[in-house]
Amino acid sequence: MLNAKIKRKLEAGEVVLGSFFKLNSPPLVELFGLCGFDFLIIDAEHGCYTHEEIENVIRTCELMEMSSVVRTPDALEANILHVLDSGATGIQVPSLKSAEQVREVVRHAKYWPKGERGSARACRAAGYGLSGKDYEERANRDTLISVHIENKEMVEEVDALCEIEDLDVLFIGPGDLSQSLGHPGDAKHPDVVAAIDKVIEVAAGRKHIGTVVGSAEQLEHYVARGVKYIAWLSDMGMMRAALSSASQNFAPYRTS
Repeated sequence: MLNAKIKRKLEAGEVVLGSFFKLNSPPLVELFGLCGFDFLIIDAEHGCYTHEEIENVIRTCELMEMSSVVRTPDALEANILHVLDSGATGIQVPSLKSAEQVREVVRHAKYWPKGERGSARACRAAGYGLSGKDYEERANRDTLISVHIENKEMVEEVDALCEIEDLDVLFIGPGDLSQSLGHPGDAKHPDVVAAIDKVIEVAAGRKHIGTVVGSAEQLEHYVARGVKYIAWLSDMGMMRAALSSASQNFAPYRTS
């Protein structure tokens, strides 16, 4: 059942468009699909989800022919296993600080001989046991692994990260990176820009690179530099902007 659409597109050199997804709303998933998004990053780090709710969002992504990547709350083996057994296209793991931690993530996410992922063919990802004897081989091939580059330690590790087999995407998080570098909320600070530049320069042509954007100008800037795994804000961010814009139309009629 695993939808490897974005992995195949990235391998072909295409840009893929996604968004962080924080709200447990299958109808909203459908709307993203109808509007042409390639994937959603289901945010189990900052969103409020049960395992069952994540699985239903994954299921709806598949209905809309979108890929589903789950931002796990951490790198714990159980959290990685749950979302992959539910059929997620891949994982996006935050809060890591070393190449060795990333290697451990890969071990948790891949079956033998690439890793040590627990095998249970009765899971949804394996078609409840009906996916055939080559299921593990296909899962190893098609599961996408992304890690956040969101602190100064990971910036320093970027060359080592590029050497890790089966790590697909380095996802630059400008907000957290600005905090790690001592400039909270200032993603345009020269120190933050320099860190982002380093990641892109070292990883270009070696790993797929991702980041979050919120404007056509940002999108154009990053795509021109080879960043092709794009998260356009989040469902919450886009809804906030749309609702705020709508509310402003009522401003002339408010007395308080």
